[in-house]
Amino acid sequence: MQNRLFTKDTQAIFWNNNKTAIQRMLDYDYVIGRDKPSVAGIVAPTSGNKFEKFFYGPDEIMVPLYKSTPEAVKAQPQADVLLNFASFRTAYDVTMEAIGLGDQFKTIMITAEGIPERLARKMNQAARDAGVTVIGPATVGAIAPGAFKIANIGGTIDNIINSKLHRTGSCGLVTRSGGLFNELSNIISINADGIAEGVAIGGDRFVGSVFIDNLLRMEQNPDVKYMILLGEVGGTEEYKVIEAVKSGKITKPIIAWCIGTIAKHFSSGVQFGHAGASANADAETAAAKNKAMAEAGIYVPESFNELPAKINEVYTKLKEEGVISEIEEPVVREIPKTRRPKQFICTISDDRGEEATYAGFPISSVATPDTGKTIGDVVSLLWFKKQYPKWATDFIETVMKTVADHGPAVSGAHNAKVTARAGKSVVEALVTGLLTIGPRFGGAIDGAAKYFKYADDHNLTPAEFLSYMKKEGIPIPGIGHRIKSLKNPDLRVTGLMNYAAEHFPATPLLDYAKTVEQLTTSKKENLILNVDGTIGILMVDMWRALGYSEEEIDEFIESGTLNAFFIVGRSIGFIGHILDEKRLAMPMYRHPMDDILYDVQKAEEI
Repeated sequence: MQNRLFTKDTQAIFWNNNKTAIQRMLDYDYVIGRDKPSVAGIVAPTSGNKFEKFFYGPDEIMVPLYKSTPEAVKAQPQADVLLNFASFRTAYDVTMEAIGLGDQFKTIMITAEGIPERLARKMNQAARDAGVTVIGPATVGAIAPGAFKIANIGGTIDNIINSKLHRTGSCGLVTRSGGLFNELSNIISINADGIAEGVAIGGDRFVGSVFIDNLLRMEQNPDVKYMILLGEVGGTEEYKVIEAVKSGKITKPIIAWCIGTIAKHFSSGVQFGHAGASANADAETAAAKNKAMAEAGIYVPESFNELPAKINEVYTKLKEEGVISEIEEPVVREIPKTRRPKQFICTISDDRGEEATYAGFPISSVATPDTGKTIGDVVSLLWFKKQYPKWATDFIETVMKTVADHGPAVSGAHNAKVTARAGKSVVEALVTGLLTIGPRFGGAIDGAAKYFKYADDHNLTPAEFLSYMKKEGIPIPGIGHRIKSLKNPDLRVTGLMNYAAEHFPATPLLDYAKTVEQLTTSKKENLILNVDGTIGILMVDMWRALGYSEEEIDEFIESGTLNAFFIVGRSIGFIGHILDEKRLAMPMYRHPMDDILYDVQKAEEI
């Protein structure tokens, strides 16, 4: 059993995007001076966003969003707490899935109340078998002051500081009620030095970790010098604590009180507040439990109103004995009264310091020849926020050099030349060329990557792939050339394939594409893999070799990343043509009339 529920390094996965509760956690993190936020990620199955912005002190941070708990765990393996804010209809399934993820989660907190008792008991047993501490259901959570707090426990930041919940005290506090937990925290702060660890176990009849589980852990926690147990009418969990005290398993002083002594004046079976607050036998009454605890040597006040005095009595005694020493009050960071959200986000470069950086690297460390870095390295940093190996950055450069120009007759170069001859600037002329890049010009790179990857992912044979594309009514992108053929190969394609064969760890998609090419060229010699197709296919092979998931690669394709390589490379050629026109001082261009089919009818009068 862990002797501390949470530490200052504890991070959680938050299930359900409860923005208010998350912001309260992050405000607490900032106030107590945590190095990293306590919320590592949020599971939001229905959200289309990739992150949510929150304040961290005066600044903003981005907390990533995930579609599922397994996805969040894969991205945030260090997060060992799950904060389950799902509804009572979903909470059981979410918890069981989390328990099933091996030893990922040490603690799971469940806010939902009203989970069917049959399911709650099954869930709690599964957690015990897996060694997972479940807090709840029907709880506000737990707190390790000065280290980590769950969601809304403790209330506002002002209340937290007033209750000394911003730093470690000496008391271990366990209650059923969340509201009374906050009230008792305040009472302890006035009559003692605050708490070291506190848990509201939850109000449902069947909760995960019960009083004895938490008190046994606190017995092992060196920060806890004494404990307070606030029970209530109903259940027999307090008797387990009595047995632990009698057997010597618990040696630290315990102050305890069971609320609900008035219940003896009502007929049996009356429920007080919580689902678990109903006495079904004499032993479950608050009065019987208070009496039994007092007889076992537990400090039990005469009434709830006497509890503050009893806390002060025990605290003073332990302090006089030297068990508790003075606590040095830490510096508390203040949350700004007003905070303004940022309108733009940048995750690739930073110009706030002495020198601007590319993905964390000063420009001077990648710019000059002596650094050994190339344009391919800069692209990998600014486009992908990764340091690619040399074989990959060299391939990126090879691609951009290969697509730089394809002569003056293609649509983009033609547009750029015509605009330059109209007297426009390099920028204006370049833009007109770039605007032609799309599904028909440059788009074959995107399309080849998309459709060949789809066929490979679905284990389609070449014949099945051709049949699928025919049904879709789409010519296979990346296949076919007007001039080149098997007998007259495109040397650019040959060069790319030779480079990949020598430097790529593996080329599974290219290997598949070659089997498709064998089928297409058997029908017509010029239905070969062209340069666009080869680039798109090899890009997928590159990303696979670099360890990207299939989902990440699909995202690259859908976002137009492949076309971006064409845009950068072809811009070099466009600018060359523009400068050529400027140098030659070419006049305004007018298209020859004999190259236009005129078919103009007289307009019909309406």
